[in-house]
Amino acid sequence: MTSTPTSPAAAAPPSAPDVLPIPAEEIDGLPEGLNYRFWDGGRDYPADPANCAFYVVPYMKGPDVAVRPLERMSAVQVVQTLSAGIDHVEPGLASLPAGVRLCNAKGVHEASTAELALALILASLRGFPGFVHGQDKEEWRSGFYPALADKSVLIVGYGSIGAAIEDRLEPFECARVVRVARSARTTGRGPVHALDELPALLPEADVVILSTPLNASTQGLVGAGFLAAMRDGALLVNVARGAVVDTQALLAELESGRLRAALDVTDPEPLPAGHPLWHAPHVLITPHVGGSTSAFRPRAKRLLAGQLSRFAAGEPLRNTVLTTG
Repeated sequence: MTSTPTSPAAAAPPSAPDVLPIPAEEIDGLPEGLNYRFWDGGRDYPADPANCAFYVVPYMKGPDVAVRPLERMSAVQVVQTLSAGIDHVEPGLASLPAGVRLCNAKGVHEASTAELALALILASLRGFPGFVHGQDKEEWRSGFYPALADKSVLIVGYGSIGAAIEDRLEPFECARVVRVARSARTTGRGPVHALDELPALLPEADVVILSTPLNASTQGLVGAGFLAAMRDGALLVNVARGAVVDTQALLAELESGRLRAALDVTDPEPLPAGHPLWHAPHVLITPHVGGSTSAFRPRAKRLLAGQLSRFAAGEPLRNTVLTTG
């Protein structure tokens, strides 16, 4: 469920620390009167987690680090991620008291993730991996390569990141952009189709971009049936979560030569040495760098300053995804 309780920050003990993965002195605009402690996932905590009122989850440290202090946070009121997804903290939410607000980082990653999605599409279509290998071998690999112009693009997961990807597709003269989300709706750009319409939409797409959150309805969404419905030669781009895709089913399609893929996320992740996906044909892999760019830190700082100011004033928080209990 999603809600925004009105419990004021004053309900926390006066000495309750707010745990941040960025040193407080580096964040402009933090409210005074709160006790800030820095923790970025190290073995030792800077204070007793039982006294923490506002917990900011360390960024890109993995689910084990994210949930480690949760079972001890008996006084916590807010858990704030610095990622758009919340799947890495969900396993620990059952140990929290009722009424804790979980907030995500909407507004932080849209620009960077959308940039990478476009980079993956262009690099894959225009043959950049082959050019890099050619440069290593001093080979001039000229010829004709696919363009993004005139292609039909399907965005699966049309939230703020999906919309940011469409923003960046506009100058590329795509034949059309089709949007899919959990449920159908209408936007200023046109209709958003529901997930259950995918079987009819996939055969028409040259490029399929995954930007959906990982949850019960999307885990393994891109399985053998999904992939079989894609047209021959289509490109699958994943900037969502690795587990949205059935890796074995994708490997079968790549090894047959029927589909291509550009993946910023994989399952398993990190992709271990020796995994067949590393050397599968027609695949470009980046190491989950969609959000970790120079744009991250300034946006993360603004988010934290705003959220903590609202928290201190007892005002509703932004980006509340759910409330425990």
